[in-house]
Amino acid sequence: MMIKNLGLEIPNQSRTFAFPFQKNPRKLMYAIVNIAGQQTKVEANKFVYAHKLAGNVGDTVTLGNALLTDDNGTITVGAPELNVAVTGTILAHVKGDKVLVFKKKRRKGYQKMNGHRQQFTKVMINSIG
Repeated sequence: MMIKNLGLEIPNQSRTFAFPFQKNPRKLMYAIVNIAGQQTKVEANKFVYAHKLAGNVGDTVTLGNALLTDDNGTITVGAPELNVAVTGTILAHVKGDKVLVFKKKRRKGYQKMNGHRQQFTKVMINSIG
């Protein structure tokens, strides 16, 4: 390729940009699962916090069928669910941060303070499918 005005020669080669985080692109399988009324993205060997689930620490739970899965770029969407079960192990039952609710009516002397801590279950995802 020749630039006419400047007379510079530019080699004609395709350039690929590889950023440090793309040297070994490795996509993990993930799924979207309905856990206690909330849709949550889960991956194998990672943990997720869900609203309190029935069971003791160390128990294995089935989180239901997946709504969507992605396996190495192949996306499968269910109508409404797929026949892919997601299993996990309960690691702990924990409480979330405190949420303060403050009510006040001005000039009336009315003040009310309430607090709430949501209970969560920490679940390690064992397998998808």
